[in-house]
Amino acid sequence: MSGTGANPEHAALRARYLAERDKRLRKDGETQYRDAAGEFEEFARDPYAEPIDRPARDEWVEVAVIGGGFGGLLTAAKLRDAGIDDFRIIEQGGDFGGTWYWNRYPGVRCDIESYCYMPLLEEVGTMPKERYSTGAEIFAHCQAIGRHYRLYENALFQTKVTRIAWNDSEGRWNIETDRGDTIRARFVTVSQGPLAKVKLPGIPGIKDYKGRIFHSARWDYDYTGGDQHGGLTGLAGKRVAVIGTGATSVQIVPRLAEHAKQLHVFQRTPSAIDVRNNSETDADWYRAQPKGWQRARMDNFLANITMAPNDGDVVADQWTDFWKRFAAGMKARKPDEDPHDVMQVVDYAKMGEIRARVDAIVTDPAIAERVKPWYNYLCKRPLYSDEFLQAFNRPNVELIDTDGRGIERITETGLVVDGKEYPVDLIVFATGFDVGAAAHKVGGYELIGRNGLTLDARWAKGVRSVHGTQVSGFPNFHIVGGTAQGTTAFNFTHTLAMQAEHAVALIGECTKRGVRTLEVTHEAERKWAAEMDAKYIDRTHFYEDCTPGFLNNEGNFREKPTFISATYGAGPIAYEAVIAEWRRSGVDADTVVTYRDDARARDAA
Repeated sequence: MSGTGANPEHAALRARYLAERDKRLRKDGETQYRDAAGEFEEFARDPYAEPIDRPARDEWVEVAVIGGGFGGLLTAAKLRDAGIDDFRIIEQGGDFGGTWYWNRYPGVRCDIESYCYMPLLEEVGTMPKERYSTGAEIFAHCQAIGRHYRLYENALFQTKVTRIAWNDSEGRWNIETDRGDTIRARFVTVSQGPLAKVKLPGIPGIKDYKGRIFHSARWDYDYTGGDQHGGLTGLAGKRVAVIGTGATSVQIVPRLAEHAKQLHVFQRTPSAIDVRNNSETDADWYRAQPKGWQRARMDNFLANITMAPNDGDVVADQWTDFWKRFAAGMKARKPDEDPHDVMQVVDYAKMGEIRARVDAIVTDPAIAERVKPWYNYLCKRPLYSDEFLQAFNRPNVELIDTDGRGIERITETGLVVDGKEYPVDLIVFATGFDVGAAAHKVGGYELIGRNGLTLDARWAKGVRSVHGTQVSGFPNFHIVGGTAQGTTAFNFTHTLAMQAEHAVALIGECTKRGVRTLEVTHEAERKWAAEMDAKYIDRTHFYEDCTPGFLNNEGNFREKPTFISATYGAGPIAYEAVIAEWRRSGVDADTVVTYRDDARARDAA
């Protein structure tokens, strides 16, 4: 973060930002969280599906698709389009949807415009009801994709992969599951996304609590009553605690406040909350869109938020507005001005508007001060709500601001902050997900390549791949949703679409040419690492000054690449062009290919 010269107001802001950061820095960093496993595995159990009983399968398929969220759905849909029907989808949940299957908490909604975020709208025929869709509608769209592409007949639900191992003599991956299945697949794609593996706070005493307690991604409607839209009548007379004030809390707090006798919102760091300004979809406008409109809209959104050349702002929302301000500032920059200073001025102004909005909405000045964010706009994921700040004007809602320290402990009856106990009947962990975890870590399975080498061992000294999607020693293996040495975007389904298309194009070409194995070389990984280094953007100056969070490895930005810093520095638009060109002209040079028989090898030569 730059101080922007001698401007006294900016110098004061910088000092405040750093002071707020410092009080939140912890020596334990990301280890302050714990997995929902072992003694805490009940926090990850599926509360939505009736358990099924089925015989174990022993089968051979051309492609195994691991994960049934948008990554798996896009991969499977593109396999159908490519005429590849011999595939098996394996999904832990009871249906398609991924994060939208698990996250059914009241008020859940997407903060990216539905016309960009929800893939395959044209193909499936879905018209979102609103500009920013509810989780229930997005989940329903996932199911509609499954029906449209006949994916249910290829799916194994409530099935957890436990081991994926390469069998060189068969030229296939052997996949084992917790239901005793053995599935042998020539190709494997994995797409467990960044919002799948729940994380719990490492607060002492979780197991001591005698009331009801759950993670927001495993909502207990039997206890609260109601559904995703509200109506939580089971909370009448109840005292409720929400731990966290991030994206989930911003959505659930207004619904809980409507019904709880008392709602305590426990805050470590305030979020930057802008106006959502949602609206219903204009059906006439929607139906008048030309063929290919959704991909064009997605491309335009991505161009605007990466400040790439574009033909104007089609989406025109709070996301694009912020980046347009940056672009305008850079265009007006004087030759002797530091670009960081120019961008910092824009950021200070934006965050000033965010804090002014708090003053305009929250009626108690003391509460307003405590919910104001003091950091740069992109230090944490920006949020949007027209209800969250307003909830603090209700007499039954209390903000428990821990001043960056967090909760001391949980007792049998409540939570303790600064020596004071707050008795509650229900605790909701709105503490998010392990966003930076690799797909096999999210899925919780062992991944073993050639010669018994695990991916963990392969990556012990850091991620090595080609494009974040292929790994040497792991033939016929494709990562869909790979951010480490890959790419990401605020509209993550755009990333998934890029990499699903990439995987299916490679699989299709292998199938057409009679390929037995396709494997990137160590030299290709070194080339990609060099390209990553050449395009690397050093964001250390920005993220080290940020308040701790998953985007800067809880304040330890230098320790390991993060969800943002590990991506291709040239950005997602350039990344898509790179992988498309590689498919056209780079595959043969960067891979070792074997064929199913000598005749095919001669023909290919």
